[in-house]
Amino acid sequence: MGPGAGFLRRGDADGMASVMPVVVYPPDEDGGRRVRFDGEILGRAYGLRDIAEFLRRAGIEDVDESYVAEFGLIEWRGGGPEEWGDLNARPS
Repeated sequence: MGPGAGFLRRGDADGMASVMPVVVYPPDEDGGRRVRFDGEILGRAYGLRDIAEFLRRAGIEDVDESYVAEFGLIEWRGGGPEEWGDLNARPS
């Protein structure tokens, strides 16, 4: 999937669905990955569960880890959903 291809749809006040870009950036030195949705950084994820939670908080319903891993419209930079860098470096 090429750049700009990651999108989710969210209903707006008019009942129309709008397209929102989702980008997961490469792992940083701590093994975390920044997650951007609708032009806003939602936080740093250390696994699929974190991304699912960020998207739920952003208003996307019925999101879980398998959805995040399999949904083909999330733009994964620096590796796919299985790439998390050094998981032992995660802050406690």
